[in-house]
Amino acid sequence: MTKNNHEFLITRKNNHYEVVIGLEVHAQIKSNSKLFSSSSTKFGAEPNTQVSLVDAAFPGMLPVINEFCVKQAIKTGIGLKAKINNKSVFDRKNYFYADLPQGYQISQYKHPIVGEGKVILDMPYGQKEIGIERLHLEQDAGKSIHDIDPENTLVDLNRSGVALMEIVSKPDLSSPEEVNIYIKKLRSIMRYLGTCDGNMQEGSLRADVNVSVKKKGEEKLGTRCEIKNVNSIKFMQMAIIYEANRQVDLLEEEKTIDQETRLFDTKKNETRSMRSKEDAHDYRYFPDPDLLPLEVTNDFIDSIKLEIPELPDEKKKRFIEKFKLTPYEATILVSDIETSKYFEEVTNNSDIKLATNWITGELFALLNEKNLEISESPISSRNLSKLINLIKNGTISGKIAKTVFEIMTHEDKDPEAIVKEKDLKQESNPKELEKLIDKIINDNQDKVKEYKAGKDKLFGFFVGQIMKVSGGKANPKLVNEILKDKLSRWLKIFI
Repeated sequence: MTKNNHEFLITRKNNHYEVVIGLEVHAQIKSNSKLFSSSSTKFGAEPNTQVSLVDAAFPGMLPVINEFCVKQAIKTGIGLKAKINNKSVFDRKNYFYADLPQGYQISQYKHPIVGEGKVILDMPYGQKEIGIERLHLEQDAGKSIHDIDPENTLVDLNRSGVALMEIVSKPDLSSPEEVNIYIKKLRSIMRYLGTCDGNMQEGSLRADVNVSVKKKGEEKLGTRCEIKNVNSIKFMQMAIIYEANRQVDLLEEEKTIDQETRLFDTKKNETRSMRSKEDAHDYRYFPDPDLLPLEVTNDFIDSIKLEIPELPDEKKKRFIEKFKLTPYEATILVSDIETSKYFEEVTNNSDIKLATNWITGELFALLNEKNLEISESPISSRNLSKLINLIKNGTISGKIAKTVFEIMTHEDKDPEAIVKEKDLKQESNPKELEKLIDKIINDNQDKVKEYKAGKDKLFGFFVGQIMKVSGGKANPKLVNEILKDKLSRWLKIFI
């Protein structure tokens, strides 16, 4: 397996294979109630406590469309720069699972609510556009539980009827890394919009991964296999690598790749056959007779457009222009809505460059270490802004600031109060610094002579001694200025 510039290739003998990937992302709509009933969607409830007669498919129960879920789907479509269809149709997708009480899923097939759109990926080698084929609304199934009873499968219908957006990409992805960036970008857009929380651990975001391979340069796509229901980016990447290699091995052995649905075994790090891949006719799609075609007016769509906030791409552009950030810095800071919010709160009252460095450096390191989201940061944006101002105005040095920062991680205390309480204020009085520097020079005449002889690196020795004697409180900038002047004068004495 090789990476050539931005190419992801699998090599066997003299053959180089490209990987072609398409994703069907299932994003749970952020809504308090389900797509066709008023049942709660709250995560973590006791099994079968959030199930209406509609969700359980009792005879005679009719679905009623949740207007808010429709708005959320349209909002997502706008965020994906996609075409919003004025007319869409709900269909019955027929298949038989124990956790699907109706015996069919209400979905959309030929006439989805959202048409073609795009997502722009910021890759190390530049930008890449990933086409969106469609976004359609559908209801989730229940959950089959196999590990409680040794003899029986139990069913929890709490998720039955939960509103999903299925976002289908075109086969434009070509590496596990692109999949990583794509999912993160898609999740970021939906979080900015408030249409999906993107919590993969709770099942709010998962994907069916379609993988095929072809020899480099060939136009014709290979036979694809679908890996069902992968709920982590890491597992998606692992599944793609395994599946692509499996398919390449089959081709090298001149064997046929079967079009099929597969599952990814996370413990064995391998995909395995689940069933032959169904075609649309296998599901016997037909318009749901209980639901009229969904029609939305242009005025309705325009009213939703007014609710669209500044999205990651626009915010990135503004950050670069307004704050003079590098594209890399801007990409990091807009990747999550809470991060961008925190950054702007800090920079409202402090130096932009310092704020950028401290957020992307010390703060991110802290959050990674403690496995926290920025919304859970033990240091508020207000207090980080104050800390940065103390550095900027010379009250404390960058080194002392790290000590203060460490104290703030344990209690979100005003940094000014910490500096005062711990007596950490930087010594910036030139006369006092001169006294310190004179003492160090007088005590280290042998080093002065070596410095005069050309050992310029000894300058760092003197600075280190001064900082040591001052307990780290000496203003480094002033120390450097005064020390240079003092040493140059001493050299003249020696000459």
